[in-house]
Amino acid sequence: MGNIVTLLFNGISEGCLIFLMASSLSVVLGLMGVVNFAHGTLFLWGGYVYAWIYNWTGNWPLSILAAVTVGFGLGILFEKIFISRVYGNMSAQIMVTLGLQIVFTELCRVFWGAQQITVARPSFLSGVSNFAGITIVHYRLFLIVVGVVVTVGGQLVLTKTRVGMIIRAGVQNSEMVDSLGINIKRYFTIVFAIAAALAGLGGALYSPLNGTLNSNMGAANQLLAFIVVVIGGMGSFIGSALGSLFLGIMVAVIGWVLPDISLVAPVLMMALVLIFKPKGLFGLAVRK
Repeated sequence: MGNIVTLLFNGISEGCLIFLMASSLSVVLGLMGVVNFAHGTLFLWGGYVYAWIYNWTGNWPLSILAAVTVGFGLGILFEKIFISRVYGNMSAQIMVTLGLQIVFTELCRVFWGAQQITVARPSFLSGVSNFAGITIVHYRLFLIVVGVVVTVGGQLVLTKTRVGMIIRAGVQNSEMVDSLGINIKRYFTIVFAIAAALAGLGGALYSPLNGTLNSNMGAANQLLAFIVVVIGGMGSFIGSALGSLFLGIMVAVIGWVLPDISLVAPVLMMALVLIFKPKGLFGLAVRK
């Protein structure tokens, strides 16, 4: 029994980590109508900046802040220079963001090299507790707390604040919002930058959990984020949260029971959802 609970605990923590990336991708894709294939490189840069600062200074809060700041800055750069020119043009968005993914992934290799980097967990989160046969890794517990905070905070911002109302209205009719004297383009830039900051935070938190960092992790985690958005439903923030938990637990259980198919299981699940429920399990997508 203890092994099963430990397995579920690990799956939930993995799901919370996936959600940090999938939630921001869900907002950008489902609400803003932007197909962002550069999201993985934002995750990658967050991880590398975190590892670089932490290995250099040993200061964990500074390392997290640096990763989030770099993600936020890259988000503004991407949106203002590239994304803002291709709103409403899905084909152009795919080409532009794929180009950004390739270029900025290569820049990571230029700055930090192609070899793996070892990343240690901060000492205050590196412990393990055992309770009634259940093994609780403190760092995984921390990831669950972060996931809950982001879920609750993001849902409140999107549904209960003026900012969330303006974003949803701007997606449906940006000309009407502009006519009210609201600079919707500025809001879109801020939302895109916050989504990029969340991706950077995801990369920063992933690095100590995995223990190593390499330049391929951005594309791999981006695929998981897209799978979550499809399963949960584009534009559904809570759907992405539930989809992330479902995916994290599913991968943990299948990896334990049938490890040979654990890598293809998420893709298979996405295919089944697309066949039987194309809008996702919780899809309330806003169409641009």
